[in-house]
Amino acid sequence: MRYSRSVGALTVLCVLLSAASVIAAPSEHLNWGAQLHSGTSACPSGPLVINVVEKVVNDDDSGVAGNAWALDDFVRQIQVVDTGGGTFCATVSYHGSFTTFAGISPGGTGSVDAGVVGTFEGGYVSTQFSATLKSAPLARVRGSIGTFDYQCDDAFNCPGSFDWTTLYFDNVAGFDLAWWGWVYHAGNNGSWVNAISGNSGDITGN
Repeated sequence: MRYSRSVGALTVLCVLLSAASVIAAPSEHLNWGAQLHSGTSACPSGPLVINVVEKVVNDDDSGVAGNAWALDDFVRQIQVVDTGGGTFCATVSYHGSFTTFAGISPGGTGSVDAGVVGTFEGGYVSTQFSATLKSAPLARVRGSIGTFDYQCDDAFNCPGSFDWTTLYFDNVAGFDLAWWGWVYHAGNNGSWVNAISGNSGDITGN
């Protein structure tokens, strides 16, 4: 059979795609949106006293072995409902990206090299914490509150980190995490779910 440049290129492409499908790890999924907004742990209806968007850069991410496995940049939306009697419910959602440190993989099944990049999303709900709203909050209560650099390294030294609740509340107590979960995707390096319901998958390789 006479070799055709177009047929040859198509054959090579098909081989590459087949190989990629073999090496690619199965993609993990997490229905985090439903859990945050309509699940059994979602906040009840009530006056929305805080509804802000915050950008955070250079925040450490921890794996199951307790190691800092990646550096995160993300945007999170913080919504707080006044549930009455000095109690509040917070819903915090995340969308961001990560870059790995070299070391133990987040799921603990192997190792990952430095510089693997990917995206993640998820969040948490704190259903009924008690606190006192500051009469003069340290940030606006609607819209964007800007960018915060946590300045983390690979050993959880984060001189720029802080608890967002300190911007709006005093005397915080009982800040539970009724639901939490994040899903991470790194292409052929795999995907990982880290959630209150359990972990699955992993991100490994180089």
